[in-house]
Amino acid sequence: MALAPSPPALPPNPALPLPWWGRAGRGALLGARARVRAVRAALRPPSQWSVGSWRGRPAQQQPEYPDKADLEDVLRTVGTFPPIVFAGEARTLEERLAEAAVGRAFLLQGGDCAESFKEFNANNIRDTFRVLLQMSVVLMFGGQMPVVKVGRMAGQFAKPRSDGFEERNGLKLPSYRGDNINGDAFNGESRLPDPHRMIRAYSQSAATLNLLRAFATGGYAAMQRVAQWNLDFTENSEQGDRYMELAHRVDEALGFMSAAGLPLDHPIMTTAEFWTSHECLLLPYEQALTREDSTTGLYYDCSAHFLWVGERTRQLDGAHVEFLRGIANPLGIKVSDKMDPAELVRLIDILNPENRAGRITIITRMGPENMRVKLPHLIRAVRGAGQIVTWVTDPMHGNTMKAPCGLKTRSFDRILHGRYGHRRLRHHQPARRPGHPVPVEHRARVLPLHGRSRAGRHHLQAHRARRLPAYQAFSGESVEVIAISVRRGQARVCILQRHPDLVLQHLAHGPWAKYNSLWGIDLSDS
Repeated sequence: MALAPSPPALPPNPALPLPWWGRAGRGALLGARARVRAVRAALRPPSQWSVGSWRGRPAQQQPEYPDKADLEDVLRTVGTFPPIVFAGEARTLEERLAEAAVGRAFLLQGGDCAESFKEFNANNIRDTFRVLLQMSVVLMFGGQMPVVKVGRMAGQFAKPRSDGFEERNGLKLPSYRGDNINGDAFNGESRLPDPHRMIRAYSQSAATLNLLRAFATGGYAAMQRVAQWNLDFTENSEQGDRYMELAHRVDEALGFMSAAGLPLDHPIMTTAEFWTSHECLLLPYEQALTREDSTTGLYYDCSAHFLWVGERTRQLDGAHVEFLRGIANPLGIKVSDKMDPAELVRLIDILNPENRAGRITIITRMGPENMRVKLPHLIRAVRGAGQIVTWVTDPMHGNTMKAPCGLKTRSFDRILHGRYGHRRLRHHQPARRPGHPVPVEHRARVLPLHGRSRAGRHHLQAHRARRLPAYQAFSGESVEVIAISVRRGQARVCILQRHPDLVLQHLAHGPWAKYNSLWGIDLSDS
């Protein structure tokens, strides 16, 4: 049964603004919302959820552990560990995301494509956190909105694979699925799934979050330190010079506030809210860290504040959707151009039957051409169902180029050109109140093949060396894309991601290295 088009539903949170047409149509909107709920009730089969009900559904992307008894012992051990995050924190994040859903905040998310055991150290955690602080200042000062900072870290280990096996020189072995499952060395012992890696992943996640909490609340994130966050790469760097100019303006504003008698030692000025996120992929581990909240009776996956379901695991009858529908964490959904609009509406309905603002973020994975053609149909379907979501577009996919050596890369200029797809998207959004733009994120993998650095494709062929530290790899093109968007008054929401398989020359410093990437920025016009 097709869902009848209707105006967007009223947010359940009374603190959120009413839709643009004002309060006069409240009765009509409530009636439309009631009709939508009636249709949903007819479509939704009665079912009971439990923390282990996903085991009765087909589960994609799960490793085959050779010793089931050993696996169960490890899961029982993990189940006795303390939660990494707490339910109240996840609820607060949902409130912050609800603000972003109505255009009253930015969302900034950053971290590794996949964390590793080998690169785990305090300096890497600090540098990633510092760059996120740096980027949030650019967004907050230029966009004049609060920034929700979410780290793709403290749990982002597992990697989905298109093929379960990898073959080299006639030897076929299981694919590398992330350090919490198996090793990346191409030999039988390393590639064998080992459940004890989950214990190490838990310990590393807890230690990472512990250090992040210390940085966020111990004075490192104080606004008075805004200039110091960038000292490592400011010399001989155009991007660094632009950032320092902004930092000096922030210092001037702080000086004025101090002179006016406003306290600069208030927690708002000296601390930062910081959240963690990862893909919900390894379900036995996620189940082991799921806890019932004693204050609400709801279940939360306490491995992270925010989780998302991937493109390969979002089947309506699949185990991942079954697990996620029962936890109360804010969720993300990855969507490609292959997604049917009716299927997307059904998936959102399964994961967010109460239609809570801040609960669902949709991450569309499609190039600019598909975005202009396919995305409006998805938006119309979701709007017609009255569903409240935050839209995230990903111009990385569809922008891929291959260097002669076979490495994948993305063009800086094509990332910026993704904003034209938003012009088409904007025509399919409802009219909105001034000052409340619809927040749409770009997810963009940025390489300086164009833009300021102008590294050439031959640089990719020349070297396949170590990967840059976070402060070097993030800072250049990441800040450039954000600064360009802020200067144009176009920045709405952005996500940062490091990706280890991209290689370039960081011209500001000279070393050849694997490059960390930017998960983009909204370049739509205001």
